[in-house]
Amino acid sequence: MSPVPPKIRRALMLVNPNARRGSEAVEPIAKRLRFLGLEVMIERFQTPEELAADIARRRHEVDMVIVCGGDGTMNAAAPAIIETGLPMGIIPMGTANDLARTLHIPENFTTAANIIAAGHTRTIDVGVVNGRPFFNVASIGLSAELANKLDKGTKRRWGKLGYAMTAFKIASTVHPFRAEIISSNGTSKVKTLQIAVGNGRYYGGGTVVEADARIDDGTLDLYSLEARDVWQLVTMLGAFRRGTHGTWREVRTEKCVAFELRTAQPMDVNVDGDIITQTPAKFEVRPRAITVFVPESNSGS
Repeated sequence: MSPVPPKIRRALMLVNPNARRGSEAVEPIAKRLRFLGLEVMIERFQTPEELAADIARRRHEVDMVIVCGGDGTMNAAAPAIIETGLPMGIIPMGTANDLARTLHIPENFTTAANIIAAGHTRTIDVGVVNGRPFFNVASIGLSAELANKLDKGTKRRWGKLGYAMTAFKIASTVHPFRAEIISSNGTSKVKTLQIAVGNGRYYGGGTVVEADARIDDGTLDLYSLEARDVWQLVTMLGAFRRGTHGTWREVRTEKCVAFELRTAQPMDVNVDGDIITQTPAKFEVRPRAITVFVPESNSGS
């Protein structure tokens, strides 16, 4: 009897040409995936809506979706990935690539392709703010101002350095605001420079949400930066990079499955680098909502 040939895995590869590294050749990645046994269909998109529509349209033709882009692109794909239940592969092409960092997926395209082809997976949580999913962090205040002021040209040319350049420019214009934080633990009225709600481990190009945060722990991690001014934040930068900022008197932290943020006037919410919605903002976690391809050492399968 002849052996049964292995099932060919079909992959829909979605490419964001506007991502910082999106102009790099896509064909070598597809060639590598095909060499490793995948049948690859490439689709390029221009808008988040087009990305989600491509996944929905091709859902019955493929066994997985491979998303090439940054964190904003991953977020745009999330609703359709949740709906279809297809596993997601990640080729990091953005500036920060914090979801890839959380999942230990390197920025080297060949290595990322190898991880997808190997087939090891992990199910991860998704945060939701006002009905919109996110992987890393959603925040109001300082980071939203930064997202509003950071133009695409600076981001594409300077990468992570562009964030620092823009942050320095807006430092003198940012002032504390008043907000209410509501959770099952009660209501807190605060005067703060920033409130962030994290689902994953990393955000902002490698800053740690909270020292023990995981993207599959079924909870959200909140912090409120209640410093006098943005210059005081400079002394805390090391703690924020390590996720130990909660030890500072000026930083309020809380872990819960849902939060609500209210402000006197609507404020923009920065969702993994893009302004998506405004306050009042309701946050919740959807545990184990998406399956992703990860290195074997980081997998659950």
